[in-house]
Amino acid sequence: MPSGPRLSLLDRSRTRAGEDDADALRGTLARAGAAERQGYGRFWVAEHHGVPGVAGAAPAVLLAALAAVTSTLRLGSAGVMLPHHQPLVVAEQFATLTAFAPGRIDLGLGRSPGFTPPVRRALRETERDFAADLAELRAFLTGSAEITVHPQPASAVPMHVLATGSGLQVAARLGLPVIVGGPVLGVAGDPEPGLAALAGYRRDFRPSEQQPEPRVSISLDVLIADTAAEAADLLLPEAWAMARSRTEGAFPPLEPVAAVRAASRTPRQQQYLEQTAAMAVAGTAAQVESRLAELLERTGAAELVASSSTFDREALAASDAALAAVLG
Repeated sequence: MPSGPRLSLLDRSRTRAGEDDADALRGTLARAGAAERQGYGRFWVAEHHGVPGVAGAAPAVLLAALAAVTSTLRLGSAGVMLPHHQPLVVAEQFATLTAFAPGRIDLGLGRSPGFTPPVRRALRETERDFAADLAELRAFLTGSAEITVHPQPASAVPMHVLATGSGLQVAARLGLPVIVGGPVLGVAGDPEPGLAALAGYRRDFRPSEQQPEPRVSISLDVLIADTAAEAADLLLPEAWAMARSRTEGAFPPLEPVAAVRAASRTPRQQQYLEQTAAMAVAGTAAQVESRLAELLERTGAAELVASSSTFDREALAASDAALAAVLG
């Protein structure tokens, strides 16, 4: 199969203080349209349930809407949380999507649990064999299962694994590309464990019909502004939401930079805020280009998935455009 896009965006339909959830979804559609015009190769959406700060709960539905407002941009889930779904239903959903956008749909799959115990109960979560579910899903999509999926896929639906730790081993065994982020990248810490994990994935990779060789995409927040200080400010809303989620148990909508600066915070929240900011790449276009070049070379990644978000939509749009100019 082709190597795929080099640059993509991940948009989680982040909600913002003072806005309706529907505004977040409309913002995702507008951002995808801009990404297509700016030359991005792929646009990913995610799955979250019962999270006040995220309106993106149904990737297949949102991807259908995105397919209607784009024409060339590849569209994918990053991801569908497979433990929440039966593989047959996921296969049917994504086969249907390919009918509307042949050759443009990617199926990224993860296994994160629900955000809170009530959400996990509502999702009827049980222990599942992730590798077995992936294999079953692939069989449905490739027509090798005992059940024929309808509609039959209009084109291949490439599968990707959102991988950390054992997920990399599963992806290697099944011959699937991976999307990695966080600690695996070693952006804010020791890179050696992550590099060892990626080396293990490449070493143990078993070629498949979809993916003849290992393929790694890296995902992290990337924000560009005219000055490094302005870019650091753009990181604050997301970093503050992450800090609150880890200390208060609720992931809130994004707040304006001024409100984040004025908020009282505990030492622990300040620590989390700084850790989240350290995991991102932010600065001027030249600074970001240099850091990303080093990160892409170190990891051998084929694709950058920018998962950026901030309160100011205009500033985010300007950052997206600057990133496309840097890496497009």
